[in-house]
Amino acid sequence: MPKEAVFTMKLEPALRDEFMSEAKATHRPASQVLRDLMREFVQRQRQTREYDEFLLRKVQAARLSMHAGSGTSNDEVEAQFAARRAKIADLA
Repeated sequence: MPKEAVFTMKLEPALRDEFMSEAKATHRPASQVLRDLMREFVQRQRQTREYDEFLLRKVQAARLSMHAGSGTSNDEVEAQFAARRAKIADLA
């Protein structure tokens, strides 16, 4: 992929020196390390956003279900699982 964009940033001299030293120790150009870090950041952000959107859809579906009267109340869920726990305890 052709590299045509330039990215300029300000940072502490000590951080720059440590970064350059570590990049050199891995025998990789600092620009390649930064590109990899940027790609990882973009991927993490996308995954986080996609997961947040997934959760929002799940919550919206659950709310619609509850408003439609087809959901299960917390008391009903608690009673169902109490019965399951009691059954398992009886088997032990």
